[in-house]
Amino acid sequence: MVILEIQDVSLQVNSSLILNHLSMEFQAGYVQAVVGPNGAGKSTLASLIMGLPDYRQHTGDILFEGKSIKNLNVDERARLGITLAWQEPARFEGLKVSQFILAAAKNKDKKEVDRMLEMVGLEPARYRSREVDKTLSGGERKRIELASILAMRPRLVLLDEPDSGVDIEAIDRIFEAINHLKQDGSTVVLITHSPKVLEKADYAFLICHGLLVDQGETTKIMEYFRGKCLPCPHQNVPEINSAAVSGGIR
Repeated sequence: MVILEIQDVSLQVNSSLILNHLSMEFQAGYVQAVVGPNGAGKSTLASLIMGLPDYRQHTGDILFEGKSIKNLNVDERARLGITLAWQEPARFEGLKVSQFILAAAKNKDKKEVDRMLEMVGLEPARYRSREVDKTLSGGERKRIELASILAMRPRLVLLDEPDSGVDIEAIDRIFEAINHLKQDGSTVVLITHSPKVLEKADYAFLICHGLLVDQGETTKIMEYFRGKCLPCPHQNVPEINSAAVSGGIR
């Protein structure tokens, strides 16, 4: 079943075409990756799906569970079960980790904080009373943000560069959290240019200059991504690959 559909979406920012007639279908209950080089439009797509204010002036439509969400704001999309984990997690001076995790949790039991922290490999006694501020490392904040997402039990979660700025232990825990989200019934979309993150997906989309270039099983996209999708200075729009037609997980 298709949970999220991007229908012929284009977005122009400061006279630059960031997304170019993009159409994609994301299947419910799977881990799917959107890959491409830096500047391909991946993070822009995630922000647009979440409905952030600077990304609302696009053409085309976005359907969530068959209904248009184009005119919904961030809060309204969040209430539908859509959430976005930032590449650089936010800091909240004065807000304790326990408060942050419980803020949008389905289960408001304080024991849920400990369960979620343990799930991302953080010792509850050390972290539940810490503040979500600059005293935490980037990797710690990423894991705490994931703990809060696990507690939300979202329908759709967008993870923007989940391996950015984290150490090996943290990324292993993040991968475990991704598996748990899938097992819990969430649809996960990984925004990445990392082959290691791509390996964790069931299906993948390759975009370049805001255009869908190819899509398919992860092994197929991995081969193309590793061999041909390299950083380059040119600004030309690639031709649409004949394989990049409508389709999804089969």
